[in-house]
Amino acid sequence: MSTLIAARPPFALHPADRARLHGHLEAAIRRARTSRTGTALAAVTVALDPRTDPTAVVVASRRGGEPWFVLEQPDRERSALATLGCVQALEAYGPDRFRAVAARWRRLASEACCDADDDRHRPRGSGPVAVGGFAFAPEGGHAPHWNGFAPASLHVPEIAIARRGDDVRMTVHALARPRDTADALLAALEDRCDGLRLAALPLLDPDPVGRVRVASAMPPEHYEGAVARAVERIKAGELDKVVLAREVQVHLGREREHDVGAVLGVLREAFPSCYVFAVGRGNATFLAASPELLVRRDGLRAGTLALAGSTRRSADPAVDDHLGEQLLRSEKDRGEQEIVTRRIQRALEPIALWVTAADEPQVVKMANIQHLATPIRAQLAERVPAVELAGRLHPTPAVGGEPWGVAGPLIPALEGLDRGWYAGPVGWTDLNEDGEFCVALRCALVEGSVARCYAGVGVVRDSDPPAELAETETKLQALLPVLAL
Repeated sequence: MSTLIAARPPFALHPADRARLHGHLEAAIRRARTSRTGTALAAVTVALDPRTDPTAVVVASRRGGEPWFVLEQPDRERSALATLGCVQALEAYGPDRFRAVAARWRRLASEACCDADDDRHRPRGSGPVAVGGFAFAPEGGHAPHWNGFAPASLHVPEIAIARRGDDVRMTVHALARPRDTADALLAALEDRCDGLRLAALPLLDPDPVGRVRVASAMPPEHYEGAVARAVERIKAGELDKVVLAREVQVHLGREREHDVGAVLGVLREAFPSCYVFAVGRGNATFLAASPELLVRRDGLRAGTLALAGSTRRSADPAVDDHLGEQLLRSEKDRGEQEIVTRRIQRALEPIALWVTAADEPQVVKMANIQHLATPIRAQLAERVPAVELAGRLHPTPAVGGEPWGVAGPLIPALEGLDRGWYAGPVGWTDLNEDGEFCVALRCALVEGSVARCYAGVGVVRDSDPPAELAETETKLQALLPVLAL
């Protein structure tokens, strides 16, 4: 007589991992009883099947309205970090928001009860993490559609899955309080793990009758006028550069909603060298395929990228190469690139033993656009947290302007839109305060049937308003064709 054995759920904890987590939870409860905050973080990290797709698991397993986060760069060893839930929100407002959030994470991380971090080969972002992003402006977005996206907002997730190559690891987090019991916390985490689903990302389902409306939030003539006024200010000697953005909305029919999981699937296939991310808060999701690294910290090493100057792509390889050569020789674009590179170097020099930038910019080709890029590396004098490094560099002239004291107030006055998290840093940090943040470009805020897409250009002395408007159209092509399906 045969005995039926129930299959183990694919994310169920093995007995040894379960016992280890139980021990961490007991230690965290004891620590919470003496902690100034009355809480302590507990976590355990386990290996998963190398075929696990972190993003697909999170998209398939998300509960209604639950916070979630995805950051992938497929061309970089298939690196991915995807998270679900929030056991602790770290939020702040104002000019000191980066430092405030970094300090809160440092206190939480320093008292965490978790596995020893002694595996140098593990995927970056595995182990306890905080994930999220920052608004462009210190006080954040004020428009209703930016509700839930605080000016500084990192979440310690309940579940985090990190991948590099074929190494996939899951970290489960719990925030212990003095009256908690290890058994109850463990049961809740096991229930969550058992509920995770293995599934492929959904496919886009185009509207068969094409009930899609695409419209600029402001008339294109408004944008050209803003560029013209900025050029006047630059020629008058008030500033060297200012970045101006515009918003274009994609409205689906009343009975349809944008499928952000399907959009993510298309973006990571089309832009494998970019940072493909999604940050979900409530019913809204902020997603992007961004080409720009703001900062990556690994111990005392920091890296960033000056990205400024762009041109279109061509299906003809010879024409495409010619366009890249023209970009490399363009005085306007080279000048814009130099402004960004100098500012980043100046921002890093006070905290670094040395800062070095490539002698010449290189042309970086994306699916629909080419950019000038200058890699910059620094050896830090001390372990400045990745979050604080992001705050020191944000906003670079690639998304703000130079000098920032003049460009900052000018941007909202000329744009007439609420940037929210557009052009802000999005990324993660770990227990060592290492981490990685990209700049939220080629992005859209999606809620229900409406997607708000954002794109901007750097305005300098030689800028031509119609040409700058055309450049925003090129940049919008990263998301508009996908969302308009």
